Amino acid sequence: MPNTKRIVIAGGSGFIGGALAKEFTARGFEVVVLTRSPRQRTDPVREVEWDGEHVGEWIAQLDGAEAVINLTGKTINCPHTPENLREIIDSRVKSVKAVAGAIFHVKVPPRVWVQASAVGYYGDTGNVPRDETSPAGKGTLADICQQWEGAFATANVPQTRKVILRIGVVLGQKDGALPVLSKMTKFFLGGAAGNGRQYISWIHIQDLIAMFVAAVTNEKLAGTFNAVGPQPVTNAEFMRALRRVLHRPWSPPAPVFAIKLGARLMKTEASLALVSQRCVPRRFQAAGFRFRFGEVSQALKELLR
Repeated sequence: MPNTKRIVIAGGSGFIGGALAKEFTARGFEVVVLTRSPRQRTDPVREVEWDGEHVGEWIAQLDGAEAVINLTGKTINCPHTPENLREIIDSRVKSVKAVAGAIFHVKVPPRVWVQASAVGYYGDTGNVPRDETSPAGKGTLADICQQWEGAFATANVPQTRKVILRIGVVLGQKDGALPVLSKMTKFFLGGAAGNGRQYISWIHIQDLIAMFVAAVTNEKLAGTFNAVGPQPVTNAEFMRALRRVLHRPWSPPAPVFAIKLGARLMKTEASLALVSQRCVPRRFQAAGFRFRFGEVSQALKELLR
């Protein structure tokens, strides 16, 4: 089908990329996933090799594409050692530059480039809500996001509409943070982390996918958007809602020292559970975006039913 519109998803072999590939395929798009380890698939999605850094034969996939979506980046769910932080930054910045170089080289550039970022851009927000007009914060994750978005801002692609989605904590049934938190809660380890007052800017995976679809298909959307649900909640509120869904009426709170010890054992970073990020999707709301899951209890019930 030569007239089928093509969506190219860079770094699309993970949690979000898999859901996007399924959604766009169902909508009749040709979907191409750029990945370091391509494999033969049983669905219509094609996987093409790229290294996330250099321009190569993969750029042919962008020629005449409807959209390129870049999700590439080493997970932040790891110990934040100097080496890991260097890989986290490099994987993000270099992939953005590679996509920009590819768009520059093709005859017919993609109509839109949707670039993933994160609400870590705002740093620790405490109790103060942040929308897209809020300034960058301070700290490791904020610095990473600023470099990430900086590379995107300087990309010279005048014929391509550019959209950034600053993604929050994505709730999915089998991937992301929820399966781990659910397992802990079932074993009566689902108490608040620390004092529990830090905010979580969460979003149901279905709403996030709808935001990506809107970014691709709605030509009026450009610039930066917070890809989060409309009602961020505190850690204590989130864990209380999770316990209710899983029929665990109470769990002891986890003191900070226990979280740091647990993070070390699980080879992750304690600050991910302790930093407060209270972000709101002001621009999506202004654009008339309709959330299927506006309340965290509603989202958790649907995912864990």
